[in-house]
This record gives sequence, structure tokens and C-alpha cells, in this order.
Amino acid sequence: MNVFEMRFAKVFPLLIAKAERKGRSADEVFAVTSWLTGYKKETLIAMLDSDSTYGDFLDNAPCMNPERMNVKGRICGIKIEEIEDPRMRDLRILDKLVDDLAKGKRLPI
Repeated sequence: MNVFEMRFAKVFPLLIAKAERKGRSADEVFAVTSWLTGYKKETLIAMLDSDSTYGDFLDNAPCMNPERMNVKGRICGIKIEEIEDPRMRDLRILDKLVDDLAKGKRLPI
């Protein structure tokens, strides 16, 4: 099963856990996710109780932030700016933002 077919409720808590392990909060992960996707925190919480997939989460984002294209760097050894598949690039951008949050780096939000 690829990540886009996985339930949002299974994947998103992993991002929160990654940030919390480094002393960051779930609210900060919600803020980063909202900045990227345009989802409100309440909608993201509701999605955690639904059968939505991670692909649904990305495909139905209210307003992907155009500034996301300025997020650069590597995630899992892959340069974000070289990822051709837009869905995978957006997924990796969120991963990168949460990684940077966890490391205490300055975020574009």
C-alpha cells in the first residue's frame, strides 16, 4: 500500500509524534499544515476521525500555499525541488516543514 492510500488518521499522528519527540507541540504541526494546505485545525481534527486517505487530504486541500515552492532541501535524501510528482512533492514539503519544526529551524510561516 502506498502512502496516498493510507488513512490520514494513521499518517498525520506520526508527524505530530515526530515533532513532540523534539519538544514541539501538536498545535505547531497543525499550524504548519494549515499554512501549507489551507485546512483549518478543526477540519484536520475531523479528518482524524474519518476514513479519509492521505491522498484525499492532499488532493482536497482548500488552498495549497504557493509559497511552498520556496521550501528547499532534502528529505529522506531526496531534493524536494527535484521531485516531479506534485502530490509526492507536497507530501515531502510537509515532511520537511515538520522536520524543520522539530529541529527548531525557522519556518516560512
